[in-house]
Amino acid sequence: MNSIFSIDQLEEVAKQILAQNPKKVILFHGEMGVGKTTLIKQLCKSLGVTGATSSPTFSLVNEYEADDNQLVYHFDFYRLNDEVEALDMGIDDYLYSGNWCFIEWAEKIPNLIPQTHSVITITLLDDGKRSLQLS
Repeated sequence: MNSIFSIDQLEEVAKQILAQNPKKVILFHGEMGVGKTTLIKQLCKSLGVTGATSSPTFSLVNEYEADDNQLVYHFDFYRLNDEVEALDMGIDDYLYSGNWCFIEWAEKIPNLIPQTHSVITITLLDDGKRSLQLS
């Protein structure tokens, strides 16, 4: 899936992503400030998460519950020093739980990512819109 969108189209983009039936582990790539967290918040909302969502920059992971009692995990590994820290927090239990795992800065844990995953790459365009590629 490839899409060019503005921020006011985020709800529709999230629905399009979920309609593609991506793998439950999704890596989000893009420069800082491009909108990875904002998109993840909208994906959570589209999955039925009703509580507040926020970036887990300091906690590394936030857990949310969706309408159908499924869990959604949002990881932000920007501040992670090495893969051992991720292992110490029990990353394997999360990644192989069968629940949604949205991961920002996954390049910090390249050897821990399950073989089966999806990737969303977001790029900021000159006109302020975003280009999104789901693979």
